[in-house]
Amino acid sequence: MEEFIQDVVTCIIFFIGLPLALVAISCLHSLVQKDNVAPIYVINLLISDLIQFCCMISFVAQPYDLHIVDGVYFSSLMASAGFMVCIALERYLVVACPLWYSSRRTIKISVVVCVLVWILSPVCVIPLFNRDSEDSTSIILVGIFFLLPLPLLIFFLGGTLKALSASISVPADEKRRIVATLVLLLLIYTLLFLPRPIMVLKEEDIGGSVISVFLRLSPLADLVLCVFMRKGAIDKFLASVCCC
Repeated sequence: MEEFIQDVVTCIIFFIGLPLALVAISCLHSLVQKDNVAPIYVINLLISDLIQFCCMISFVAQPYDLHIVDGVYFSSLMASAGFMVCIALERYLVVACPLWYSSRRTIKISVVVCVLVWILSPVCVIPLFNRDSEDSTSIILVGIFFLLPLPLLIFFLGGTLKALSASISVPADEKRRIVATLVLLLLIYTLLFLPRPIMVLKEEDIGGSVISVFLRLSPLADLVLCVFMRKGAIDKFLASVCCC
């Protein structure tokens, strides 16, 4: 019964998230400019989410061999974590080092960073599928890799809040969107990503199905980032929140 509920929730996530992700990618593509590279990282994050959506259906269908699907799924999860760090770093530099970053914020550099993330992501999960090593050691090593983005996300959020008062080149509405984006990234990672590696490192399987569902919800949460890439109603909402 528990597995059936997990499959139903996974199908719902797939049918809701897949079309929304495609629409979000097409919308963000129009926002990519020479001096606005943040959408590039979000687009790649959504592409990694698309890969996760496809893997979810494979998990529900349960083909004969899921070994390759598992590798692709965990690689896309690692890529998602990597692009979350890239987004947080880009938002931090906009506030903390605006003059220095404005001269180095180019599409070419962003594309190179994205390529590196896509290359390193499967490399980080190779120990999980290395049959020559002990299973427990490999799983713990991958769990440690998944923990690495946490201190970076916390540092970028803390550094951004510290630099806000001294920054005069960034408009107030842009500051609010930057802080909201960093807070959202930290919440997504802490609530949806973090429970799985913690459970792996503690070698426990308590609530494994629930944690797996939380992890599969992360692509839907990533779609909220698209809201902060566009100016509009979100600015009024964030302004009212800051006033409160």
